Amino acid sequence: MICNVGNTEQIVRIIIGTIIVLLGLAFRSWWGLIGLLGIATGLLRYCPVSNILGISTCEVRDKK
Repeated sequence: MICNVGNTEQIVRIIIGTIIVLLGLAFRSWWGLIGLLGIATGLLRYCPVSNILGISTCEVRDKK
């Protein structure tokens, strides 16, 4: 898997995913499981939807 999630987006995905999971627990709703997708894509730094759409926010490092 090639990185297509940048550092800032990674942090945002993990934070929002955690909030969704906690809200799901607070309201005892299965919808909180959707937050796990945000956490997983943040930790893996790969999003299949972004890959299909050709979107990448991952910074390109120069090889010197």
